[in-house]
Amino acid sequence: MTIKRYVATKDTIITNGYDYTFTTRGTGSNMGYADSLEVYSIYGQTSSSTGGRSQELARTLVQFPIADVITDRNNGSVPANGSVSFYLRMFNVETAFTLPQDFILAIQAVAKEWNEGTGLDMDEYANLGTANWLSGTLPPDTGWANAGGDRHLDPAYSVTFAKGYEDLELDVTTLVEQWIAGTKDNYGFMVKLTGSQEAYYVNPDGTGLDNGSLIQNATGSTNTYYTKRFSSRSSQYFFKRPVLEARWDSSKGDDREYFYYSSSFAPMEDNLNTLYLYNYVRGRLVDIAGLTNGLLRVSIYSSSAGGLPTGSTIQFAAGGGAGANLVTYATGGYVSTGIYSCSMALTAAATRLLALHDVWYTGSTQYFTGSFYPAVMPTYDSAPTFNRITSLTNLKKQYSRKEIARFRFFVRSKNWSPTLYTVATANNPTEVIPSASYSVIRITDDYEAVPHNTGSDLGTLMSYDKKGNYFDLDMSMLEAGYAYKVKLAYYNDSIGDWVDQSSEFKFRVEE
Repeated sequence: MTIKRYVATKDTIITNGYDYTFTTRGTGSNMGYADSLEVYSIYGQTSSSTGGRSQELARTLVQFPIADVITDRNNGSVPANGSVSFYLRMFNVETAFTLPQDFILAIQAVAKEWNEGTGLDMDEYANLGTANWLSGTLPPDTGWANAGGDRHLDPAYSVTFAKGYEDLELDVTTLVEQWIAGTKDNYGFMVKLTGSQEAYYVNPDGTGLDNGSLIQNATGSTNTYYTKRFSSRSSQYFFKRPVLEARWDSSKGDDREYFYYSSSFAPMEDNLNTLYLYNYVRGRLVDIAGLTNGLLRVSIYSSSAGGLPTGSTIQFAAGGGAGANLVTYATGGYVSTGIYSCSMALTAAATRLLALHDVWYTGSTQYFTGSFYPAVMPTYDSAPTFNRITSLTNLKKQYSRKEIARFRFFVRSKNWSPTLYTVATANNPTEVIPSASYSVIRITDDYEAVPHNTGSDLGTLMSYDKKGNYFDLDMSMLEAGYAYKVKLAYYNDSIGDWVDQSSEFKFRVEE
């Protein structure tokens, strides 16, 4: 599982804007149950001889369950700091109002506790209570230290909206890790227009301070930015609710079925192969007891006529480059609970048509003996074109939102011509795709519930082992009562891009 979502637990709008009469401000109003969240700035809707032209602002507050993130990290469901990225995702709401363009939203950490409240009214501001422009919680709380909500200045984030209708997707890892570590209290995010685009206002008393509910902003804008709306956590649209999304690359590349001898034409990293050990006990992964720092030794042997390890250990390179030191064992390291791996480069020799065996051990204790069949790295006299047929071997018609499902694929070339040996073999070998990505799409409207995430986080990169490619999917991310389809994309190095595959694999999700 490489993507995990945490839906907002609180959200609301705070505003000093006028109601429909243009005489009363909504500074005491609450909109904690509204189905959308609003950010805007209006300049000059009214004017007076003392206050000049008016300032009206709206800001959004949204909070996520960081305690759940901490729990998931403690039980291993979310990786440690440095191995995971957290994204704030909020989704645009189409509106009949004028849409601002070329504006910047600032995202900062709220610095004080606030209550969501139960208000709904975004026109007359008749629902009073918390949170609002002047206070985050009910009396006897003394209110915000600053009108419009208290916030930390560091870290500060910003997102530019060129057209105005874009969704918000922002890497907020630094702040989330501070919340997890407890160096900042989690009071959520404030989403507002950047200071230079919130409305201009200068206090007529000349102090340069806020004037009640009006924010001193001598460098503010005399343009209006009205109005940017996002779906709230109360939205009827499941996939539009604000989420904090954890992304990380948990893919594992086990080269047991994809092992190549070293080539003088290949760079160092391409000559390296990785083998894995999976320690399953009673059907579950557990750590091998008694290992020091999870370290194992791995030696390679040739195969006897009976298919067992024989003879002396085969020397191999600890690195993949020419002239790398030859060793008789590699050091296997800890990957995650019950999973260990080691990497090596093996030079082709007279034994290259035989099976080889990897023996995992410490001292005189052997833990595991596997086998693999190295191949000579292929070469091409022209740019290769890959046409593949993919099947999903363990697809079910229906899944529960309470489960984490593993999807496993079998891949072969479209023009595959098996040998007699292959036809007679019960388990035909699958082709392994080292760079494969998945997406999940709701069928009724082609909405990408889980889009391809092939950027720096590689959140949808698939794993592979001797049985082929696979990935795990947390079904709680999908709305029940709908049918979905899995679509795949394979990376083609010869063209330097991802290629969508034609196969679709359909299933339904229920509670």
